[in-house]
Amino acid sequence: MNLIAHHRDKAGIKQRDLVAALGWTQARISNYEAGRRTAGLAECRSIVAALNKLGATCTLDEVFPPVNEPSKAA
Repeated sequence: MNLIAHHRDKAGIKQRDLVAALGWTQARISNYEAGRRTAGLAECRSIVAALNKLGATCTLDEVFPPVNEPSKAA
């Protein structure tokens, strides 16, 4: 799960502006936002940096919330 679209919309950033800032295709960003594709750590960092450069104020954990692992208690 990611919150790319949420933070992009909250900051008033158009998807095409994020695409231009990253130098990626619109389809790639769209697939990440829709959860059809999973971004690796380097891509996640690039997305957050681009969002912040374009005026958003967000962290890696806010855009890509950590997945809590189930407790391993016996």
